[in-house]
Amino acid sequence: MSLSSHIEELKKKHQALSDQVEEAQRAPGSNDFEISELKKQKLRIKEEIERLSETV
Repeated sequence: MSLSSHIEELKKKHQALSDQVEEAQRAPGSNDFEISELKKQKLRIKEEIERLSETV
């Protein structure tokens, strides 16, 4: 897998997590811990994308 395709896959995962966070925040009785964990995953992926993008 090339670096650029790996970055694209990470961007897709980041967008999917964004969608999950938005859906969880709209859901009544949503679990704050779960939302927090999703946001942490999203941030880790964003940082990885930025790190890899610097090397391209």
